[in-house]
Amino acid sequence: MPRAALLVMDSVGCGGAPDASDFGDEGANTLGHIALACAGGRAEHGRSGPLRVPNLAGLGLGPAIRLASGLETGLPDTPRGLWGAATEVSRGKDTPSGHWELAGVPVPWNWHYFPKADPAIPPDVTLPLIARAGLPGTLCNAHSSGMPVLRAYGEEHIATGKPILYTSADSVLQIAAHETRFGLERLYETCRVAAEIVHPMRVGRVIARPFVGESRESFVRTPNRRDLAIPPPEPTILDRVQAAGGRTHAIGKVGDIFAHRGISTLAKDKDDMALVDATLAALDTAEDGDLIFANYVDFDTLWGHPRDVSGYARALEAFDARLPEVFARLRPDDLLILTADHGNDPTWRGTDHTRERVPVLGLGPGAPAALGLIGFADVAETIARHLGAPPGRHGVARP
Repeated sequence: MPRAALLVMDSVGCGGAPDASDFGDEGANTLGHIALACAGGRAEHGRSGPLRVPNLAGLGLGPAIRLASGLETGLPDTPRGLWGAATEVSRGKDTPSGHWELAGVPVPWNWHYFPKADPAIPPDVTLPLIARAGLPGTLCNAHSSGMPVLRAYGEEHIATGKPILYTSADSVLQIAAHETRFGLERLYETCRVAAEIVHPMRVGRVIARPFVGESRESFVRTPNRRDLAIPPPEPTILDRVQAAGGRTHAIGKVGDIFAHRGISTLAKDKDDMALVDATLAALDTAEDGDLIFANYVDFDTLWGHPRDVSGYARALEAFDARLPEVFARLRPDDLLILTADHGNDPTWRGTDHTRERVPVLGLGPGAPAALGLIGFADVAETIARHLGAPPGRHGVARP
């Protein structure tokens, strides 16, 4: 009986979303613009020259980008794998929307987004949170990204004990606090209380963002992030694989994204290279009928949001260099799919995710084959058919 692995390169979009203009993202193209920047000598920090991703390119990355957006990148055009591009129907460009739909469940509601105002997080959230979590108050309460908010408020947080609340263009409430001075378990409990307050509002996630350091120059976030997500409204591919008798192996933040539903085993670690190691370990131990579902978040958090083109290119090249280890652990009847959940074009304005199609690349029975333009939910149905799991309601198995 076969196995399957779904590996999500967080934010590695490839442009061309037909509704990108609705999100202010018409023309955004994470992979395409990184490749062009590298070829043009505009991504030279810590690396040099054209984007070197021979393994992704060998699966069909160049044709997938062209199919999605029409952009020519100069990547090789001789795919040996399954290749195509996927379009999302959920009305969000965020992690839960992308992952849920890849798992077969488009988001059936509109998420609640905090306004770009000061404060962005209103008193009907902050006041009950302060009372129920026993806080001396809160800081920031505005739109921001991770490291700038620590530099701006970290020292005041240490001095006052007030956690830092912030949001973004996503449906999210993030709470940052010092891992030792505030306490990790206290941060987790504060986030649990916050989730009880904002989940009924359809805020998709509350994220605990612990950090260490004693000054704005030394603050760094730790690997002990925790996401508290609203659970999906119907069974995902994870639930369906379990129903068919298989086990599901979640790597990275996948367990958090799905509110730990349908998860048999969970592996987290400090960075994407360690998560690749965890993926290899899962491939070594996974049995017939099992699904490995991994998320590699560093592309998004370390390089996409800070708009670091060179860093993003380095991360793509480092990840690509590990893929032969993944390929070597595949059995002849295994299905491997590499894809993404949204875009985060590091050449784009602002610091937010970008609405894009995503590449769908793979190896398995029937490769090479052109998948064409497919839906996110088609990924789940393709895996379900491969593993003999019950079909879902929203996608079509390909090819």
